[in-house]
Amino acid sequence: MKKPSKRSVLYFVIVVMVVVICVVTIEIVRRTGKSEQKSISSQVKKSKKRVSVHDPSVVKAGNKYYVFGSHIEAAQSTDLQNWTKFTNSYKTPGNKLYGNLSKNLAGSFAWAGKDDSDCKGGYSVWAPYVFWNKNYVNDNGKKGAYMIYYCTSSTYKRSCIGYAVSQNIEGPYKYVDTIVYSGFTKDEAYDSGSEINTKYTNTNIKKLIDKGTIKGPNSKWFGDGGVYNTEYAPNAIDPDLFYDKEGKLWMVYGSWSGGIYMLQIDEQTGRAIYPGKDGIAAGGNVTDRYFGIKIAGGYTRSGEGPFVVYDKNTGYYYLYVSYAGLAANGGYNMRLFRSRNPQGPYLDAAGNKATLKGNVDNAYCGIKLMGNYKLKNMRVGYKSCGHNSSFIDSNGQMYLIYHTRFNTGSEYHEVRVHQMFVNKDGWPVVAPYEYSGDNISKEGYSEKDVVGEYEFINHGTSNSGDTMLETKKIILNKDRTVTGDLKGNWTMKNGTYNMSVTINNITYKGVFFRQQDESDKVSKVMTFSAVGTNNECVWGSKSAKLKAN
Repeated sequence: MKKPSKRSVLYFVIVVMVVVICVVTIEIVRRTGKSEQKSISSQVKKSKKRVSVHDPSVVKAGNKYYVFGSHIEAAQSTDLQNWTKFTNSYKTPGNKLYGNLSKNLAGSFAWAGKDDSDCKGGYSVWAPYVFWNKNYVNDNGKKGAYMIYYCTSSTYKRSCIGYAVSQNIEGPYKYVDTIVYSGFTKDEAYDSGSEINTKYTNTNIKKLIDKGTIKGPNSKWFGDGGVYNTEYAPNAIDPDLFYDKEGKLWMVYGSWSGGIYMLQIDEQTGRAIYPGKDGIAAGGNVTDRYFGIKIAGGYTRSGEGPFVVYDKNTGYYYLYVSYAGLAANGGYNMRLFRSRNPQGPYLDAAGNKATLKGNVDNAYCGIKLMGNYKLKNMRVGYKSCGHNSSFIDSNGQMYLIYHTRFNTGSEYHEVRVHQMFVNKDGWPVVAPYEYSGDNISKEGYSEKDVVGEYEFINHGTSNSGDTMLETKKIILNKDRTVTGDLKGNWTMKNGTYNMSVTINNITYKGVFFRQQDESDKVSKVMTFSAVGTNNECVWGSKSAKLKAN
């Protein structure tokens, strides 16, 4: 089944739209966000300054944290709790990130993303990634630049990824090149509402063939009639870049279509190092001469928003991908895999590969980090949490950054940040409540601290998203039994925060963590987060509040 494009703009016609397909959902959210924001702000924890940045990718520069997202929105923070926007969306000229947007990104807009097909009358510039590249060689010969890799898109498959550079993380960024294209055809063709000839020779592929970088088009790129083969080839959006432990720079990208792919990037130029020929990568994954190494998904069931983080302490590369639809009732959810090799294979806790076995439901693979949930200490419930980024700060603390919608009947969204902790099996688990400055006790917690009644949520593995997850009550007893709505047993390891809980013969391994809840009161509660070999994550929030320090 073909998935629709996820964030298309239709910039000037939002007011008159009554019934829309999901490709325009995010623009409606952006245009109607002010009134909805007022409504949400009256319900969520009031002490923090919130921002609405879709698909937030995080980067730290000096003592500031930044999130960059779709529709040229970005924000900064000094504490990962209070955020301030500094961008002006698609305003041009005078765009905060791109200056004269239309002229600066003309190289990418020639293929997609400006006044074309499903972005008629506006732009579609999505999901960038920003980082400092100390080895990039600028026009003046000096080394070092902030690089922004972005994508532009006009349909669910015709897209491209380009990059630009700046000496200032807040821009403006100067366009350099467009490196990956998708949605092209074998022969001359035009998408509905477009004047762009989609023949592959109108991308950079012709130049690569002429230079001998690749030997010619791959027949797998095309389906019957020469159309773009979305079962095999990716949608060129959602770039993320990371360094492996050897210092090599990689870009992962993709959304639904033929999968999540990765390309090595030349640090000095920022351009892709194309494989040049088809084959099998070191990790056993398929390699395409142009698109790179396929590391996840396929067959139009791929998920989107890939993000890779290397943890030197565990030696794993952690791959995040978001599944399902991004709307409030779409079931958007984050999945987690890992590998010892940046090229894969990436596996989940059940041992499933991130690359799909065929055109099947993808719910079976990937640890589902969270579903639609509301704990009693939250004024509003979270829905369709997804398109995350992650990073490990200088103190070793791991964080998860994502956008969430709410159970209020609107499509308004905000950024959230949660701490993550690694369990005994090397899997990151997510703290139930958003980050409020708390630190986990490395010496662990006493039996008195953790014994008692908990709200309990099992996030499951379903991609269904129209309802909220059921919360149950369980009791962790002194004799290490679990009673209440569910039966089982639990363990804790003295001197550490490690714990486990076994329910229905499945053991979930995780951590205890005393943290601030999401009420307006200063009230720290004991929580636990754990993951099982069935790819399900479970959370507990102790009902009896603990007195704050």
